[in-house]
This record gives sequence, structure tokens and C-alpha cells, in this order.
Amino acid sequence: MQMATDLSISSRFGSSLPRHFFVGSRRHRFAAKTKAELQSTVEVSGRSAAPARTADVQVHRVTVNDRQRGVVHQFLVPEDQYILHTAESQEISLPFACRHGCCTSCAVRVKSGKIRQPEALGISAELKSKGYALLCVGFPSSDIEVETQDEDEVYWLQFGRYFARGPIERDDYALELAMGDE
Repeated sequence: MQMATDLSISSRFGSSLPRHFFVGSRRHRFAAKTKAELQSTVEVSGRSAAPARTADVQVHRVTVNDRQRGVVHQFLVPEDQYILHTAESQEISLPFACRHGCCTSCAVRVKSGKIRQPEALGISAELKSKGYALLCVGFPSSDIEVETQDEDEVYWLQFGRYFARGPIERDDYALELAMGDE
């Protein structure tokens, strides 16, 4: 298995982070921190890797075993930053889709350590208790080791019981109505 290691924290979040999102026609503002607020100091080999914003923020080592790509990533994440955002700022590619904790693309299984994920809507409390987490809305609370999961498998665990209830019944009347519109 290939080992990719980057222990620096970069301040390159860029302008790609959305500040607003829409639900229907209503605009909502993210309760996200600004770029400057997300910068924390990390000591790597005796030198500061990012500008100091808050000296009391703890930094944790995150190890991600990316099973789909056969790569292990190891990097440092301040506990006030999302794991996925910090990985991306260090040019580490991890699976994701929505970035809002609503899907299961970035789902991982926690092997050791703790992840705080108050915004993880994409997994139930039951799955969280079984060690599942979402990297896009997860904050490290300690040094952690996680393993990526098959997105479809986690989606099935989360939503399968709701969508897989017996065979689909054919509705000829609805089909006739739909065909009449052509």
C-alpha cells in the first residue's frame, strides 16, 4: 500500500468554499468560519506552518486509509477545522460529493480516536454509534485513524430500509396519463 504523508497545514482554502446555499428559493448563509478564522498554527519540525490565529487550538494527527485508491494519507488537522477541507488545502484528494454532511460519499469508519460531527445529517445516530462518520463535516477530537467506506453500502445502511419495501407496482393509469402528454 502506498503511503502519502504531508504534515503541514496550508492556509490555501481558496475562494471555492460557498458562503450561501439554497433550499427551494430561499437563500441561507453558511454558519462557516471565514478563511482567516480557520487558520491555526501547527508546529512541524520546529517551524510554524500557518499564521497564528488562535494559539489554544489543539491539532490532531489524522490517518485516512483510502481503500478505493489503495493509499494511506496522514496529515494534521486543527480541531476547529473540517477534516476534508484541511486535506484539500494540503492537496490531499479524498472522496466527497455534497460537502454538507447530507450524502454518504465521504463516509468513513473510525478505527481509533474520536470525530465530532454535529452537522452530519447523512448518517443516523445509530450509524454514528457504530463508528461511521463523514469527513466533510467532521472535526477531529483526538488523533484518529479512519477507513473510507463504499458509498453505496453506507447509503443502503442509512436509507435502504425506507426505499426497499417490496416490489414496485405498475400503475397503468399513471402510465396512460404520462403517454397522453406526448
